[in-house]
Amino acid sequence: MTHTPHELAEEFPEQAAQISELKQNNPHFAKLADEYHEINRAVHRAETNVEPVEELAEVEMRKKRAALKDEIWAILSKA
Repeated sequence: MTHTPHELAEEFPEQAAQISELKQNNPHFAKLADEYHEINRAVHRAETNVEPVEELAEVEMRKKRAALKDEIWAILSKA
């Protein structure tokens, strides 16, 4: 387990400009990016014990973050 935030621009550095463009021009992508950002921050706060949660809840948040990341990647790879 790392305590490093997994920001989209860090996860997909080659697509940073594409991410920015899609967030402005694709409402569905923007919604996914916002959801990813929210869950990613919640996971990071849980990992660093800023806002501790039960282990199962943290695992579920990580799964949701991974699913969102997969969906975001699917859009990026098609665009």
